[in-house]
Amino acid sequence: MNHSFILKAEWDGGRNSEGRIEAGQLKTAISIPKEMGGPGIGTNPDEMLLGAAATCYLITLAAMMERGGLPVEKLSLESEGIVDVTNNIFTYVSITHKPHIILKPDASEQDINHARRLAEKAEGSCMISRAIAGNVSLSTQPIIEKSLA
Repeated sequence: MNHSFILKAEWDGGRNSEGRIEAGQLKTAISIPKEMGGPGIGTNPDEMLLGAAATCYLITLAAMMERGGLPVEKLSLESEGIVDVTNNIFTYVSITHKPHIILKPDASEQDINHARRLAEKAEGSCMISRAIAGNVSLSTQPIIEKSLA
């Protein structure tokens, strides 16, 4: 079974103009980021690729931990995307996911090790990660701890 996703876009001029995109629940202004010499209005392709990779990873990890029966108290994520600009050529180099997994106080050492394995495995299980693999370096740096409460 295939799923179709449609994005509609409008653009108001040349390189340093702005536009709008709409895809399902996503509706936002777009432009080139200020860091790359653009107007910095709304979001941009670099943030959107990072957002797609991060949300896919986070949802995949949450589902895997739920199926694994892990006693998760809180799950958060910080992801970093690196773009190289050499000779005015922009290349998305890497994405690093840094999940912070807090397990409930009664979590065992086995639960902590299981959470670490799943944090690593989720990267390869995520649809977006698989789509960009080989073009963008992907890595995971999990922090796993037990709640003190």
